[in-house]
Amino acid sequence: MDVEGLKKYSALHPKPAGLTLQYGTAGFRSKAQQLEHIMFRMGMLAALRSRATGATIGVMVTASHNPEEDNGVKLVDPLGEMLHPSWEEYATQLANAEDQELQKIVTEICQKAAVNQQKDASVFIGRDTRPSSKELSQAVIDGISILGGQYYDYGLVTTPQLHYVVCCQNTQGQYGKPTLEGYYQKLSKAFTELIKKSLSSGEAQRQLKIDCANGIGALKLAEMETYFPKEVQIQVYNDGTKEKLNHLCGADFVKVHQKPPKGLDMKPNESCCSFDGDADRIVYYYMDTAGHFHLIDGDKIATLFSIFLKELLAKVGQTLKMAVVQTAYANGSSTRYLEETVQVPVHCVKTGVKHLHHKAQEFDVGIYFEANGHGTVLFSKAAENTIRQLAKEEKDDAKREAAKVLENMIDLINQVADRQVIDTTDAERRAVTPPGLQEKIDALVKKYKLSRAFVRPSGTEDVVRVYAEADTQENADALAHEVSLAVYHLAGGKGALPQPI
Repeated sequence: MDVEGLKKYSALHPKPAGLTLQYGTAGFRSKAQQLEHIMFRMGMLAALRSRATGATIGVMVTASHNPEEDNGVKLVDPLGEMLHPSWEEYATQLANAEDQELQKIVTEICQKAAVNQQKDASVFIGRDTRPSSKELSQAVIDGISILGGQYYDYGLVTTPQLHYVVCCQNTQGQYGKPTLEGYYQKLSKAFTELIKKSLSSGEAQRQLKIDCANGIGALKLAEMETYFPKEVQIQVYNDGTKEKLNHLCGADFVKVHQKPPKGLDMKPNESCCSFDGDADRIVYYYMDTAGHFHLIDGDKIATLFSIFLKELLAKVGQTLKMAVVQTAYANGSSTRYLEETVQVPVHCVKTGVKHLHHKAQEFDVGIYFEANGHGTVLFSKAAENTIRQLAKEEKDDAKREAAKVLENMIDLINQVADRQVIDTTDAERRAVTPPGLQEKIDALVKKYKLSRAFVRPSGTEDVVRVYAEADTQENADALAHEVSLAVYHLAGGKGALPQPI
């Protein structure tokens, strides 16, 4: 380790006095001006993680659906997964160390994680379109370089694209080519094959209006459009040329406000969708002829996937184990529909993609989508091998065609204040602390029919998430407001009182 170089570069990226951040579900997020030291240190951590795993690690500079003035960073593990939980602790430790402690903390991490500092280190870097992202990416590069690591800067990419190239690199191309062209080619080929099989007789085109949240999705969609089949026509809105990132648009806005984003003119029965700022979330929606807005959120997307995949698996005659993984915040009706009507097992885990992903890996086919549109479908290696073999060798025409559709699905899916005052248990359905909060929630729930309510600390922001269900929208809104007030009073709320929805 270049001790003098470390001191020099640490001084160029100093830690603000008194600032403490924690590596959460989506890495680090905060105001952009507070993150330069975080980026430098995460560059260092990525180099250490690369040496520990003997593989390329990814670093994505983004704050996803957060406002434009925010930014963040998350690390990508060798197969495109989120950072291993044990290294989240190292990330938090390194981020909060005082400047003069950096050398000691790095040495301790190397000892605990058995990192050989003589090994090569390789890191892939990507960033979103925020004004602060380029400068913060340079701080990441400084961190990698000071520990002698090698890097490749992909520049402006979506978060899924960075996950993809990391996975491709570490599987020696078995997952695909570790380039953006390889990403476009692989996904568009599978998509084209699926479209051919799904177009109805006499149907010439499929049209889709896409809200790109004024983010990176617009740039990459423009690059990918040339790969789309002629039957698919897209119209891009909120492309970032006029308005701010995520402002009155994007997947999170549409989900929360239950209405189309600013700038998208929606007519009855048109298909529309919204990305978030780094294009790793998607929700669909449409307006019926009566003018009513209908959201196809993550719960409904997971349900549609379940129905589609179950039918295909039945056609190929395979008894593969399929399940849907949800959190306590999933819509209760979707859970009942999946279990009782679709007859697909549903498992509940703690909130956060890493928990959903980990559970989904236990099945031959694991489906998970958070309500915000963040999710995927996972196929086990054994299931994938079986499906690909059937697509190639099955003698029965109907079974072979169904297997080919499943194979295209596999190729299309990229498998890859102090909020902590509230602690939860039972897959985050019960609050353990602060004292009295859960009892208050239980009492409030009893006031409304068919109601449920949960609270949890956000994994990405210094806020507490409140979830409420009831027999009517009005009652659900009222319950959410009352629970919000309980959280405010019992958990030391700051600022103005929560207002009715």
